[in-house]
Amino acid sequence: MPVFSSHSPSETEDFGQRVAQIAQAGWILGLEGDLGAGKTAFVRGLVHGLGSSAQVHSPTFALINQYSDGRLPVTHIDLYRLHSSADLQEAGLEDSLQCPEILTVVEWVSRTNLGSRPNVYYLNFHWTGETSRDIAYDLPGL
Repeated sequence: MPVFSSHSPSETEDFGQRVAQIAQAGWILGLEGDLGAGKTAFVRGLVHGLGSSAQVHSPTFALINQYSDGRLPVTHIDLYRLHSSADLQEAGLEDSLQCPEILTVVEWVSRTNLGSRPNVYYLNFHWTGETSRDIAYDLPGL
């Protein structure tokens, strides 16, 4: 997997903006990484890179945020408080993973059973220092 090395939150947002240039409706971006590793900063850059002016926040307590004023509508799901695929179904979020018209971003994707569908792309965030991290990704065309 290729790796993007970020040395600040703004560089992580810049990487999200780069991904926005190639993102397509129907994609699911599965994010994995420790708390504070940059997942939400990446989503902020992605949403802004798609042309949205929305304030992007982690949906840890709401579970889901939606941004629809950019080139693509984005559904941002945070599964931190869930522990299994059954919890995902119980929370009514399964349908959010089946929308071909939107770009779906799932934090803590390992709590789903998305597997290796052709439209699912994974990004793994790893701390490498106090403000730096490596982001391994399997995105086509990047």
